[in-house]
Amino acid sequence: MFPLRRGRVHDATGPGATVFAAALSGVTGGTVLWIRQAWFAEEINPVALSAFFDPRDIILARTADQTETLAAAEEGLRSGAVGLVVMEMDKPVELTPGRRLQLAAETGRSIGLSLHPEGAGNQAATTRWLCRPVFSASDSTLQNWSIIKNKTGTTNSWAVRWDETARRIHVVCETPERAAIEGPTG
Repeated sequence: MFPLRRGRVHDATGPGATVFAAALSGVTGGTVLWIRQAWFAEEINPVALSAFFDPRDIILARTADQTETLAAAEEGLRSGAVGLVVMEMDKPVELTPGRRLQLAAETGRSIGLSLHPEGAGNQAATTRWLCRPVFSASDSTLQNWSIIKNKTGTTNSWAVRWDETARRIHVVCETPERAAIEGPTG
Protein backbone atom coordinates (compact mmCIF):
# COMPACT_ATOMS: atom_id res chain seq x y z
CA MET A 1 0.00 0.00 0.00
CA PHE A 2 2.86 2.42 0.67
CA PRO A 3 4.11 4.11 -1.37
CA LEU A 4 0.77 4.93 -2.90
CA ARG A 5 -0.30 3.87 -6.36
CA ARG A 6 0.86 6.11 -9.23
CA GLY A 7 -1.70 7.67 -11.53
CA ARG A 8 -4.18 8.05 -8.66
CA VAL A 9 -5.23 10.63 -6.07
CA HIS A 10 -5.34 9.68 -2.40
CA ASP A 11 -6.42 11.42 0.82
CA ALA A 12 -4.80 11.75 4.24
CA THR A 13 -6.38 13.16 7.36
CA GLY A 14 -5.57 13.39 11.05
CA PRO A 15 -2.80 15.02 13.08
CA GLY A 16 -0.11 12.92 11.36
CA ALA A 17 -1.20 13.70 7.79
CA THR A 18 1.67 16.13 7.15
CA VAL A 19 4.20 13.48 8.26
CA PHE A 20 2.44 11.02 5.93
CA ALA A 21 2.83 13.51 3.05
CA ALA A 22 6.49 14.15 3.91
CA ALA A 23 7.25 10.40 4.06
CA LEU A 24 5.45 9.87 0.76
CA SER A 25 7.52 12.69 -0.73
CA GLY A 26 10.67 10.92 0.40
CA VAL A 27 9.84 7.52 -1.03
CA THR A 28 8.25 8.77 -4.26
CA GLY A 29 11.38 10.54 -5.48
CA GLY A 30 11.52 13.38 -7.94
CA THR A 31 9.97 16.80 -7.61
CA VAL A 32 7.13 17.47 -5.18
CA LEU A 33 4.57 20.21 -5.82
CA TRP A 34 3.07 21.24 -2.45
CA ILE A 35 0.03 23.52 -2.79
CA ARG A 36 -1.65 25.37 0.06
CA GLN A 37 -3.93 28.34 0.39
CA ALA A 38 -2.19 31.62 1.22
CA TRP A 39 -4.41 32.30 4.20
CA PHE A 40 -3.29 29.16 6.07
CA ALA A 41 -1.44 30.38 9.18
CA GLU A 42 1.33 27.75 9.22
CA GLU A 43 4.20 27.81 6.77
CA ILE A 44 5.91 24.85 5.12
CA ASN A 45 9.64 24.92 5.89
CA PRO A 46 11.48 22.95 3.19
CA VAL A 47 14.60 22.65 5.36
CA ALA A 48 12.55 21.01 8.14
CA LEU A 49 11.48 18.39 5.59
CA SER A 50 15.11 17.45 4.85
CA ALA A 51 14.76 14.38 7.10
CA PHE A 52 12.39 13.05 4.43
CA PHE A 53 13.77 14.38 1.13
CA ASP A 54 16.09 16.95 -0.40
CA PRO A 55 14.45 20.37 0.11
CA ARG A 56 15.62 21.38 -3.38
CA ASP A 57 13.06 18.90 -4.73
CA ILE A 58 10.00 20.80 -3.46
CA ILE A 59 8.02 23.51 -5.21
CA LEU A 60 5.78 25.44 -2.84
CA ALA A 61 2.70 27.09 -4.31
CA ARG A 62 0.27 29.39 -2.52
CA THR A 63 -3.23 29.89 -3.86
CA ALA A 64 -6.06 32.29 -3.09
CA ASP A 65 -8.68 29.61 -2.40
CA GLN A 66 -9.59 25.96 -2.83
CA THR A 67 -10.68 26.49 -6.45
CA GLU A 68 -7.19 27.73 -7.32
CA THR A 69 -5.64 24.88 -5.33
CA LEU A 70 -7.63 22.34 -7.34
CA ALA A 71 -6.69 24.02 -10.65
CA ALA A 72 -2.98 24.12 -9.79
CA ALA A 73 -3.06 20.50 -8.59
CA GLU A 74 -4.80 19.38 -11.77
CA GLU A 75 -2.18 21.07 -13.94
CA GLY A 76 0.69 19.65 -11.86
CA LEU A 77 -0.73 16.13 -11.99
CA ARG A 78 -1.45 16.27 -15.71
CA SER A 79 2.01 17.64 -16.61
CA GLY A 80 3.90 14.53 -15.49
CA ALA A 81 6.76 16.88 -14.48
CA VAL A 82 6.35 16.11 -10.77
CA GLY A 83 6.20 12.77 -9.01
CA LEU A 84 3.85 13.94 -6.28
CA VAL A 85 1.32 16.74 -5.86
CA VAL A 86 0.32 17.49 -2.26
CA MET A 87 -2.72 19.74 -1.89
CA GLU A 88 -3.87 21.07 1.44
CA MET A 89 -7.64 21.52 1.59
CA ASP A 90 -9.89 23.21 4.11
CA LYS A 91 -13.16 21.61 2.99
CA PRO A 92 -14.32 18.48 1.12
CA VAL A 93 -13.66 18.03 -2.60
CA GLU A 94 -16.84 17.30 -4.51
CA LEU A 95 -17.11 14.41 -6.95
CA THR A 96 -16.63 16.33 -10.23
CA PRO A 97 -13.43 18.17 -9.25
CA GLY A 98 -12.19 14.99 -7.54
CA ARG A 99 -12.74 13.02 -10.73
CA ARG A 100 -10.90 15.71 -12.74
CA LEU A 101 -7.92 15.25 -10.39
CA GLN A 102 -8.04 11.46 -10.92
CA LEU A 103 -8.03 11.89 -14.70
CA ALA A 104 -5.12 14.35 -14.50
CA ALA A 105 -3.13 11.93 -12.29
CA GLU A 106 -3.78 9.09 -14.74
CA THR A 107 -2.59 11.25 -17.66
CA GLY A 108 0.60 12.42 -15.94
CA ARG A 109 1.29 9.13 -14.06
CA SER A 110 1.76 11.24 -10.92
CA ILE A 111 0.54 10.66 -7.37
CA GLY A 112 -1.90 13.14 -5.88
CA LEU A 113 -2.37 13.48 -2.13
CA SER A 114 -4.98 15.77 -0.65
CA LEU A 115 -4.66 16.62 3.03
CA HIS A 116 -8.02 17.26 4.70
CA PRO A 117 -9.41 18.06 8.11
CA GLU A 118 -10.98 15.00 9.73
CA GLY A 119 -14.49 14.36 8.41
CA ALA A 120 -13.74 15.97 5.04
CA GLY A 121 -12.21 14.37 1.97
CA ASN A 122 -12.16 13.87 -1.76
CA GLN A 123 -15.13 11.76 -2.83
CA ALA A 124 -13.16 10.38 -5.78
CA ALA A 125 -10.00 9.44 -3.82
CA THR A 126 -8.68 5.92 -4.35
CA THR A 127 -7.65 5.59 -0.70
CA ARG A 128 -8.15 7.63 2.46
CA TRP A 129 -5.66 7.37 5.30
CA LEU A 130 -6.14 8.36 8.93
CA CYS A 131 -2.72 9.30 10.30
CA ARG A 132 -1.97 9.77 13.98
CA PRO A 133 1.26 10.02 15.94
CA VAL A 134 1.85 7.43 18.63
CA PHE A 135 3.46 9.06 21.63
CA SER A 136 6.51 7.19 22.85
CA ALA A 137 9.38 8.35 25.05
CA SER A 138 11.86 6.32 22.99
CA ASP A 139 10.69 6.99 19.40
CA SER A 140 9.41 10.35 18.15
CA THR A 141 8.77 8.98 14.65
CA LEU A 142 6.20 6.34 15.62
CA GLN A 143 2.89 6.73 13.77
CA ASN A 144 -0.35 4.80 13.33
CA TRP A 145 -1.59 4.82 9.73
CA SER A 146 -5.02 3.36 8.90
CA ILE A 147 -6.64 2.97 5.50
CA ILE A 148 -10.22 4.01 6.21
CA LYS A 149 -11.35 4.00 2.56
CA ASN A 150 -9.99 1.80 -0.20
CA LYS A 151 -11.66 1.50 -3.61
CA THR A 152 -9.37 -1.34 -4.68
CA GLY A 153 -8.99 -3.50 -1.60
CA THR A 154 -9.42 -3.85 2.12
CA THR A 155 -8.83 -1.50 5.02
CA ASN A 156 -6.16 -2.02 7.64
CA SER A 157 -3.98 -0.27 10.20
CA TRP A 158 -0.23 -0.26 10.79
CA ALA A 159 2.19 1.08 13.37
CA VAL A 160 5.08 2.59 11.38
CA ARG A 161 8.24 4.56 11.93
CA TRP A 162 10.31 6.72 9.61
CA ASP A 163 13.93 5.70 9.05
CA GLU A 164 15.76 8.94 8.24
CA THR A 165 18.96 7.21 7.15
CA ALA A 166 17.28 4.84 4.69
CA ARG A 167 14.51 7.36 3.89
CA ARG A 168 11.81 4.78 4.14
CA ILE A 169 8.94 3.59 6.31
CA HIS A 170 9.27 0.52 8.52
CA VAL A 171 6.27 -1.35 9.85
CA VAL A 172 6.72 -1.82 13.58
CA CYS A 173 6.42 -5.40 14.76
CA GLU A 174 3.49 -5.75 17.15
CA THR A 175 5.28 -7.86 19.75
CA PRO A 176 8.96 -7.33 20.53
CA GLU A 177 9.51 -3.82 19.12
CA ARG A 178 6.21 -2.39 20.37
CA ALA A 179 6.78 -3.88 23.80
CA ALA A 180 10.22 -2.26 23.93
CA ILE A 181 8.77 1.08 22.80
CA GLU A 182 5.84 1.03 25.19
CA GLY A 183 7.84 -0.32 28.13
CA PRO A 184 6.97 -2.99 30.70
CA THR A 185 3.31 -3.54 31.58
CA GLY A 186 3.72 -4.56 35.17
